[in-house]
Amino acid sequence: MPRRLARWTRPGARANAWRRRRCERVGCVPVAASADTSPSPRKRQALELFGGLPRRYHAMGALLSFGQDPRWRRALVAAVDARPGQRVLDVATGTGLVAFALADRGRCEVVGLDQSDAMLAVARARLAERPELGRRVEFVRGEAERLPFADGEFDALTFTYLLRYVDDRAATMRELARVVKPRGRIAMIEFGVPASWSLRQLWRLYTRAGLPALGRLVSPAWFEVGRFLGPNIEQFHASEPDLPGLWRTSGIGEVHERHLSFGAGLLLWGVRSDQRPA
Repeated sequence: MPRRLARWTRPGARANAWRRRRCERVGCVPVAASADTSPSPRKRQALELFGGLPRRYHAMGALLSFGQDPRWRRALVAAVDARPGQRVLDVATGTGLVAFALADRGRCEVVGLDQSDAMLAVARARLAERPELGRRVEFVRGEAERLPFADGEFDALTFTYLLRYVDDRAATMRELARVVKPRGRIAMIEFGVPASWSLRQLWRLYTRAGLPALGRLVSPAWFEVGRFLGPNIEQFHASEPDLPGLWRTSGIGEVHERHLSFGAGLLLWGVRSDQRPA
């Protein structure tokens, strides 16, 4: 029997089904079911900005980061350290890069969630090319702020480049923690800003001039992304100077922080606390 179907036959399946129905009643339903919910200006900008990128997303991410983005994603997957039989949620999955890496490394079940239909279409096309993962990986449309899952449904959770695009970061972090089992691992990758003054000037030069120039060579859409990223990353870190603190107040403990590539990348990971935040 396929493992997805077997999950509903295991002891406790009725309780899980009840939690799902309760989750639907209190409002944590899939975005597709919320026809009256329109995206905020921040989220609409993200959807428009990245809508034309999926086809070249993997290659361009590696190129524009000089090969660092794939390295950061590998560090993220290693930090979660998922094991066979575990179920992991990858939020802001995009084209599924982290979801596939989790399934390959940990032999676990993975649900990849994203708000972009265009990104998910590429992820599903890639999954169709890998039938051996068909029973362990699935992709769903949804928003990080209202996850369509019951409390404690996942053993671990990952997300990449998410918090810059949500309106209420604290509420989003609490929602992410909600669907993870106590003591389950949570990890994220985000762009960073180098702490060293000299490196920060080089970083600014590249993000303000180099990224837009390289993006222009590819397409108008990538030019807009290149022009947007540098200021957006700096604004984010200026408004959230204590990300580990944000995690702790959201119900995540044992938070670790690792700066990658001279500070251009940031990896955070921790464990879901036994107690929900007040």
